[in-house]
Amino acid sequence: MKIDRRRFIAASLIPVLSGSLMMRAAFGQPVAPRPDAGVDLTETLQAAIDGARDTGHLELPAGQFATRGLRLPSGFMLSGVPGSTRLVHLGSDPLLGAEGEADIVLAGLSIDGSGAGGELWHGGLVHFADCENVTIRDCVVSNTALNAITLMGTSGRVENCRVSDSAYTGLFIYNAAGVFVDGNTISDCGNGGVRVWRGEAGADGTIISGNRISGIDWTDGGNGQNGNGINIFRADEVIVSGNHISDCAFSAVRLNATNNTQITGNTCLASAEVAVFSEFSFTGSVIANNIIDGAAAGISMTNFNDGGRLAVCTGNIVRNLYARSETNPDLDTPYGIAAEADAVISDNLIENVPGTGISAGWGPYLRDVTISGNLVRDVDIGIAVSVAEGAGAASVTDNTIIGARQHAMIGSAWWDMISNDLAGETGRFPQVVVEGNRVS
Repeated sequence: MKIDRRRFIAASLIPVLSGSLMMRAAFGQPVAPRPDAGVDLTETLQAAIDGARDTGHLELPAGQFATRGLRLPSGFMLSGVPGSTRLVHLGSDPLLGAEGEADIVLAGLSIDGSGAGGELWHGGLVHFADCENVTIRDCVVSNTALNAITLMGTSGRVENCRVSDSAYTGLFIYNAAGVFVDGNTISDCGNGGVRVWRGEAGADGTIISGNRISGIDWTDGGNGQNGNGINIFRADEVIVSGNHISDCAFSAVRLNATNNTQITGNTCLASAEVAVFSEFSFTGSVIANNIIDGAAAGISMTNFNDGGRLAVCTGNIVRNLYARSETNPDLDTPYGIAAEADAVISDNLIENVPGTGISAGWGPYLRDVTISGNLVRDVDIGIAVSVAEGAGAASVTDNTIIGARQHAMIGSAWWDMISNDLAGETGRFPQVVVEGNRVS
């Protein structure tokens, strides 16, 4: 059998190198292995990590390291030369991570998944489970059929990283214990940009701010579970602020069964479905000061039939909506902002909608929606309020509607228009207050 000389030498050096690393580590001088793109360096790298436990830091030089399945201990930092130290996966399932550890830092590493997947549930190329205070910073994570980064039952930070070409999700956070996601660039992922999920509804506290997210597809299909820039599911007390989110197959930001969530100051461009969606059994959504330019619908606070209620929607700009959704055939009538129960829609600007500017209620699913101080221009219908049998109260006051092509304010029942002049028929619908609006 022909023996590859380079592989033979590398294999022969593993025990020698490991012993050397352990010896040097005892004197506070851990030695990093040499990069070699053609040799499986898993044992060498793991020995180097284990040998550097006492110092708590292993710094890898520039170059390419072919490896698989590395585990990190508590109190450890693995770093490299930003943009130059590259770990390339030779196997499947996670390449790098830990379980049940604490105070771990990854910094300055480029991690290439080689397009491989694995069997681990929601596994990540970088995967931490039940860990405390994990920091991933200044890393590049790409080219994987897994999630790029997974944090399960973990606290910590992901900051200033570039994540791309995950066949599933860029960053998957499950049952978080307080995670900061800040200043990252996440692009070209198959099903999601950032997902913050919980097995059961409860306090989460993840903060997602200052990130750039783009090119999110919906490879696995569905009607909203995939294709979102940021998706929050059953996770309470989450803040989504100051992000730039573009070109998502469904929503820029999608909340499902959340409580006390803030969506503020985001720029949402080219969403192929509802740009910002708070749905199902949510309560306490604040959606404020966002810019939405290009979407099949702007902002939706819906599903009162499933307990969805209690929202404030203020200070947003929604404009240039599409005639229909290319990904969800059920969404064929665009709207700027819609709410169903216990909601305030105030001081928003809505422009250029080939449908309804603001909509309150759907069939009987309407309760105590206030629409006030909004500017609505260049729409088919300015404001629509459900007056179907069983619908509750709404207040439409001090709004300005300019250039409504069909009607300024209407009363509707499901898909049917019951009144084409809500302001002129206030006596007909005593549960709806219409006062002080300007129409031109």
